[in-house]
Amino acid sequence: MTTLSKEKIIESIRVVKDPDLQRDIVSLGMVKEVEIEGGKVSVHVELTTPACPLKDKIKQDVQNVVSALEGVKEVAVQMTSQVRRGPSLLLQQGTPSGIKNVIAVASGKGGVGKSTVCVNLAVALAQTGASVGLLDGDIYGPNVPLMLGIPAGSKPGVSSNEKMIPLQAYGLKVISMGLLVPPDAPMIWRGPMLHSAVTQFLQKVDWGELDYLLVDLPPGTGDVQLSLVQTVSVTGAVIVTTPQEVALMDVRKGIAMFQKTNVPILGIVENMSSFICPHCNKETAIFSQGGGRETSEKLKVPYLGDIPIDPRVREGGDQGKPIVTSYPDSPAAKQFTAVAGTLAQQVSIVDILGGNR
Repeated sequence: MTTLSKEKIIESIRVVKDPDLQRDIVSLGMVKEVEIEGGKVSVHVELTTPACPLKDKIKQDVQNVVSALEGVKEVAVQMTSQVRRGPSLLLQQGTPSGIKNVIAVASGKGGVGKSTVCVNLAVALAQTGASVGLLDGDIYGPNVPLMLGIPAGSKPGVSSNEKMIPLQAYGLKVISMGLLVPPDAPMIWRGPMLHSAVTQFLQKVDWGELDYLLVDLPPGTGDVQLSLVQTVSVTGAVIVTTPQEVALMDVRKGIAMFQKTNVPILGIVENMSSFICPHCNKETAIFSQGGGRETSEKLKVPYLGDIPIDPRVREGGDQGKPIVTSYPDSPAAKQFTAVAGTLAQQVSIVDILGGNR
């Protein structure tokens, strides 16, 4: 009779691979504990993100291989998660110690719905149990407070160590120039002042412990983008676009800018991909369709997914109710959630493997 041991169980689990990291979960350090009590085996698996969309598959694979071992009568698999801090952030002194990953959300041009995408992705990540912050880096047009329903006149507090305390909304920690100046006050600032504002939002805010800090950048490739990559180590960038060529031209410029500053591209999101009529279910590609995926393939960067046109997305932004919370079963909300999961996977790839595949 074969003796059941922890070593044999762990060896059997080596055939289970993380589909995105393309390595077995034992060598990735995801198997944290194995216990044997008679014929009952308990396995603790720790994923790299609570947003992992394949956690059920990994759990089932572990159960299958362990159940096949002689002497095993019952298998219990406990799934937890722990977001890892990227090695680049460990080396960058400007990054607050509690922040594990800084994610830049950018667009080559305005009008593509970048802030809407950023807000819904941040809320979707927070819904998985991740600790998420949202920095509104669009100094000239800070719309994040409105999109999150933060009451007008709300101001961040000040901590005992004289740092700003971010406001809370939908499970997010939020800071924005829109919380510091009157709504109608124009920001007539030159580059050095922008750099100072971005630096203070990163280093003079009491962010605490965060798995992900999403930074909603202004359109283009200007001072704020450069200030961000010069101040902290950015885990990677998400590029938001619409399908038409006039937007995709600027996407290529934005990707080139991040690549020149050694920031990995986490992926492209195609917003306003198509419209599905609620009455006849006919799909119409109002702004064309598929350009984001084609661009990702051409430039060899990940494609995170597409978001359909839904009037409720716009309504949620105006009313401060992100669609992932107000209409979670809508096609757009489900796509935002799926894109958030894929984004979290790409962050894990960068953190563990040091870049995109």
